[in-house]
Amino acid sequence: MKTLFALLSIGLLTLTADVTTDGLAIGDKAPMTDVPMMDVSGEKMTLQQMAGENGLAVIFSCNTCPFVIGNAEKSEGWEGRYNDYVMAGQKTGINMVLVNSNEAKRGQGDSFDDMVAHAKTQGYKSKYVLDENHVLADAFGAKTTPHVYLFNKEMELVYQGAIDDNVNKAEDVKEYYLMDAMKATMDGQEVKVKETKAIGCSIKRVKK
Repeated sequence: MKTLFALLSIGLLTLTADVTTDGLAIGDKAPMTDVPMMDVSGEKMTLQQMAGENGLAVIFSCNTCPFVIGNAEKSEGWEGRYNDYVMAGQKTGINMVLVNSNEAKRGQGDSFDDMVAHAKTQGYKSKYVLDENHVLADAFGAKTTPHVYLFNKEMELVYQGAIDDNVNKAEDVKEYYLMDAMKATMDGQEVKVKETKAIGCSIKRVKK
């Protein structure tokens, strides 16, 4: 973690494309699509209900990780770009949901009440749901906040990894991994970069 923070502080964080990850493989069906989760709106919803006509982007996120919320002047973090993908989804028919699986930090900034407040403060336009006991994260094999999974209209995985290649500044992004994958999926084309390395804080699981 110290190494990652150092990279953030000097602005040298880079992401590597085409890195194989554990958990879901490209082409796998989304698991647990019929399990209700509580959204910050107070309504319980399933992944299937939240999916758009062309698919669903699932982003494991939280309220506390600097890779999500930023790190003062050192890094913007990724959450400021979330709404851009919600808006893009309106054009591509791909909805987006944020999932908080930080069970071990429910009393340290990642409780449901904290999620409600954070979503309001940040103006989230997407659903933001509580993953109790990190069961969805475990089923996905999700590792970090953020960790992105994009499913097509058949709820088959077509991309997983990072949002883009620069957490520090949106204006310095050169590779728009998720956006490119969404456009290809909308057009019924094969996603060129199917996997990238998910960079972020580890999901805070409760040891069993």
